[in-house]
Order: sequence, then structure tokens, then C-alpha cells
Amino acid sequence: LAYAACRLTNGNFSWFNASGLSQTYEGHTTYVSSVVFSADGRMDLSGSEDGTLKLWDLLQGKCLRIFTGHARAVTSVAISPDGRRALSGSSDQTLKLWDLAGGTCPRIFEGHADSVRSVAISPDGRWALSGSSDWKLKLWDLVGGYCVRTFEGHKKYVESVVFSLEGCYALSGSYDQTLKLWDLVSGACLRT
Repeated sequence: LAYAACRLTNGNFSWFNASGLSQTYEGHTTYVSSVVFSADGRMDLSGSEDGTLKLWDLLQGKCLRIFTGHARAVTSVAISPDGRRALSGSSDQTLKLWDLAGGTCPRIFEGHADSVRSVAISPDGRWALSGSSDWKLKLWDLVGGYCVRTFEGHKKYVESVVFSLEGCYALSGSYDQTLKLWDLVSGACLRT
């Protein structure tokens, strides 16, 4: 089944499939800012302006777990390829790593000077990327819990980040109207 998500301002969001409306999920108290499927397609994670993340069972249409801990809006969410962990970015300038089964937050990442706008987890689940209103991207070691490298070059907010399929490169999109391709090992910007 192919699904597409629709953000709604009343704290709910809906999944649509080829035959029409599939399911509406209710529970956030304000707008949903980010949604992501698990790799197996059985779960969805949503992040909201209300500062929470919610893990949803797509087949049963119910909320499995609520994650709290951000001081401000959750702006971006990602689920690890193995479906065991999630990462959230927030306007509180932090990233949080979550254990989806246990509901705990084993790691908090700090280092951005402004809101975190986008997060991504590498295909092998070891690394994370974040893009921020401070105009920077950061590469994080999820196991060690530290910032490996900071990438600078954008002239406005970094709105979106993604890993390449092999995990060696990153692509960032910015309010400066550019995309940048980065070599994660050297830190070099290969192309704008």
C-alpha cells in the first residue's frame, strides 16, 4: 500500500491511500509538524508543536506511546532502520534519542545555537544529521553521544537534511535557496 500524510492544524493528521481516506489519528493538542513511517510500515511517529512525539500503530489506529521531554515544539522526527529508536529535533535547540519500546530518552544532543529544524538517521542507524536555524548541519555519533562534525556554508536556516543511501554523503536544503552536497568523512561541500 502506498500512503501519503496530510498535516492538519487542529492536532490531528490523516493517512490517505489510493482508495481515499484510510485513517485519522487524533491526540496532539496543536499542529503536527513531522511524521515518519517505520521501515516495516507498521508504525508511524508524529512530532508536534505541543512538544510531544506519539508512536502510532497503523493497523489498529491507536497511539502506542507518548514521548515527552522537549521544552518547546518538536520540529522533526526520524525512526532508525531497525525500528528500535527514534530521533527528534526541537525548537528547544536539542535532539533527543528515544527507545521506542521502553519510552525512555537515553541521550540528549546539544550544540546548536538555534532551533533544530530537521533530523535524519543514517541507513546503518549509527549516525544522525541535524539542520538548524543557526545555518549549520551537524553530524552526530548516536552510540558515543557526541558531535562528530559541524558543516557550515549555508546563509540561512537549514530546513532539511538527508543521508545518501550508502551513508557517505549528506544533502541539505536551506532557506538560502540552495542545496548542498557534503562529504561526511572530509566535511567538504562537494556541490552547491
